[in-house]
Amino acid sequence: MEKIIPSDVLWIIDMLENRGYEAYAVGGCVRDCIMGETPKDWDITTSAKPMEVKSIFRKTIDTGLQHGTVTVRKGGESYEVTTYRIDGDYSDGRHPDSVEFTSDLKEDLKRRDFTINAMAYNPKNGIIDEFGGIEDLERKIIKCVGIAYERFTEDALRILRAVRFAARFGFEIDDETLKAMEKLAPNLELISKERINAELDKLLVSSHPEMFKILYETGITKVIMPAFDEMMNTEQNTPYHDSTVGEHTLKVLVNIKNDHYLRWAALFHDMGKPLCKTTDEEGIDHFKGHAKISSDIARKELRNLKFDNDTVDIVTKVVACHSDLTGSFPNTDKALRRAVSRIGKKYFPYFLELFEADLNGKSEYGKARSIDTLNFAKEGYKRILEREDALEIKDLKITGNDLIKLGMKPGVQMGECLKHLLEVVVDEPELNSYEQLETIVKEKYL
Repeated sequence: MEKIIPSDVLWIIDMLENRGYEAYAVGGCVRDCIMGETPKDWDITTSAKPMEVKSIFRKTIDTGLQHGTVTVRKGGESYEVTTYRIDGDYSDGRHPDSVEFTSDLKEDLKRRDFTINAMAYNPKNGIIDEFGGIEDLERKIIKCVGIAYERFTEDALRILRAVRFAARFGFEIDDETLKAMEKLAPNLELISKERINAELDKLLVSSHPEMFKILYETGITKVIMPAFDEMMNTEQNTPYHDSTVGEHTLKVLVNIKNDHYLRWAALFHDMGKPLCKTTDEEGIDHFKGHAKISSDIARKELRNLKFDNDTVDIVTKVVACHSDLTGSFPNTDKALRRAVSRIGKKYFPYFLELFEADLNGKSEYGKARSIDTLNFAKEGYKRILEREDALEIKDLKITGNDLIKLGMKPGVQMGECLKHLLEVVVDEPELNSYEQLETIVKEKYL
C-alpha cells in the first residue's frame, strides 16, 4: 500500500504526525489502492484543527474551513486535508446544519457513505477498517455505513452514488441499502441538477452502463427522468425488435463505445418512441418520426441537467439522424456522400458508432435488414476521407471572396449559390475545381 501512495501524501501525513496529530489517507483513494487501482485524488483526514493544519504547511488554501477542510499545495498538486468531524442534522437533505470537530477517527469514518469508502490508512497503523469495507470489497457489495436510511437522509445524492459505484465496479447493492434507496428516491428533488448530472455521467461512462436499470427499478428515474420509465413500459411489437424500448436502450448502452457523447446519445436515441407509437391493422407497431422527437427530448433533458453546449449539440444531432441509413437506403457512394454532408463530418463518426450499437441491440431480423448498409457505410466513409471528397462549403474550390470578385454581392443569393455548388460536387466530386465551379456560377447566377 505504501508503495502506491505518492511521496507528497506521505510527507503531509509525516508532517502532521511529527507535530503530534493523527493523519491518514482516507476514502476512495484507500479503496482504490486495495483494489489495485491508481487513485486520481488523495484525501487526508487528521485530528488537527484547520488553523493547526494551516500553521504547519506553508502553502494552503482555505477550501472550506467551516467544514474542516484546508487544501495543502505540494509539488504543484493540491491535497485536501480535513479535520475529523461529526456532522449535525441534514435538514435540507444536502448539507449538514453544523459540524463538530472530534479527535476520534472512528466518528469521522462513521459519517461516510459506503463501507468501501470508509477506510483509512497510514504507514504506522496500516488500514483502519471499522465497518467491514474490505469484506464488502471481497463480496462485491455496495453497502451503507451504519443505517442506510440515515445515510441517504443526510444526502440524497448518495442514492445515485450507490448505483454509480455498483456500475463502476460491477458490484451488487446490499438489500437494506436498496430498500432505503427506493423509499427515499423522492428526496433527489432536493439535489441540484449539476450534482445529478455528474453522477449520471459517471454511471453512463462506467464499465456497466446497463445498471442504469437500477435507477428505474428503485423509482429514481421516476423522479429525475420520467421519460425513461415510459421507455421501459413501451413494447415494440415489430419484427425489428424483441424487447421494450427501454430494454433495447440498455443493450445499446452496453454495445456502444465508452464515450461521454455516445453513451448519452445511446440513452436518448429512442426516448421519443413512446410519444409517437402507432399500431396498424395487423398489430404491428410503428414509431414514425421518433428520431426528431427523441432529439427534442434529449435537448430538453440535457439543458435541464445543466450540460455544456458541446454535449447538447453533439448528442441531439446524433440522436436526430441516428436512423437516417435504415430502411431502403441505396448503398451507393453518391447516397453516402449526401448522408455524410447532411449529417456533417463532425458528427458522422458518432453516427456510425450509434448506428452499429443500435443495430446490435435489435432482433436477428432487424440486424439482417441493415447489416449490409452498416458495412457499406463504414467502408465507404473511409473511401470518402481518403479521396478528400468535398462534404462542406469550406471544402469547395471556390470561396465567397471569389464570388464577390466575379460580381456577386454578399447575401442570400451567395448563400444559395454556395449551397447549390456543394450539392453539385457532393454528387459529382470531379467537378470540384475552380474553373468548373466558376462556369456553373456564371451560367446559373450571373
